[in-house]
Amino acid sequence: MEKYLKIIGDSYTGYFGYLWSELTDFHIRNYLMWLLIISGFFFLLELVRPWRAEQAKFRKDFWLDFFYMFFNFFLFSLIIFNAASGVFNQLFNDFLDILGYENIVAIQINQLPYWGQLLILFIVGDFLQWNIHRLLHRVPFLWEFHKLHHSVEQMGFAAHLRYHWMENIVYRSLQYIPLAMIGYGIDDLFVMHIFTLAVGHYNHSNISVNGGITGAILGGLVGLAIITSYPELTMLHSIGIFFVSIIAFSALVGPFMKIIFNSPEMHIWHHAHDLPESHPYGVNFGITLAIWDYIFNTNYMPHNGRDIRLGFPEIESYPNSFWKQLIYGFKR
Repeated sequence: MEKYLKIIGDSYTGYFGYLWSELTDFHIRNYLMWLLIISGFFFLLELVRPWRAEQAKFRKDFWLDFFYMFFNFFLFSLIIFNAASGVFNQLFNDFLDILGYENIVAIQINQLPYWGQLLILFIVGDFLQWNIHRLLHRVPFLWEFHKLHHSVEQMGFAAHLRYHWMENIVYRSLQYIPLAMIGYGIDDLFVMHIFTLAVGHYNHSNISVNGGITGAILGGLVGLAIITSYPELTMLHSIGIFFVSIIAFSALVGPFMKIIFNSPEMHIWHHAHDLPESHPYGVNFGITLAIWDYIFNTNYMPHNGRDIRLGFPEIESYPNSFWKQLIYGFKR
């Protein structure tokens, strides 16, 4: 017990130090800085080129969603998750010791180049999230918590991070063992985190752009991943790789972007108030990649869905305040 109490204490001490550095030291790998930059970028696009022009600039529940962005990524970690995850990791390792295993790593992913580690972890992690997302819709107990995310009635970028903190626990718990088996735990996942954050904001934004633009953005991120994998590259070579990646992805991958990746036009149907009879538990479960929905026949996009009603059948009785939303799932 003393060992676990020490883990909790160290976790809080370490997290306070991390939080302070995020607030005071705005360097290139500062997550708070990138959260603000990416959020500001998509908010600007919503102002300049809105998909639903009649929707208010500060849509319904905008500030509530804005608060959830910081609560789920910072305050929740401070209050619960950071300490709990440290204890869980130690319990898991102790359990392996009882069974006589030092670890369960099946693939030495850290032997691959940095970009290869990112690619495998991205694909495997996204497939796991797709399956977990389906569970949130299929298991009644989990759906009561997931309703919070579906209580959005007007879509915008900040809706991406409106979700109950229980989802953090579900996602992290069910992802942990599979990712541990492929050596999850590489030191630097910063590029992947920023990429998934940007895609999630994009999927929920009140914008609609063609595949060439999103392909160019993807190419830029891939270029960054390649550059950071080979620090010995000269500045000239790095710049060349970056711009070649942008041009190549825009031209070659752009036409297929909305099939490979999620998009506002596809994700809006996941939030539809009225689901098709063929898919009563939901459609378009993809987090970042859309291909899982096409492979497993959960895709649904009869038209662009710009003006469809959002929510779920009993949304009128769903609470609209932060604290009531936090306890809703437990009361149900």
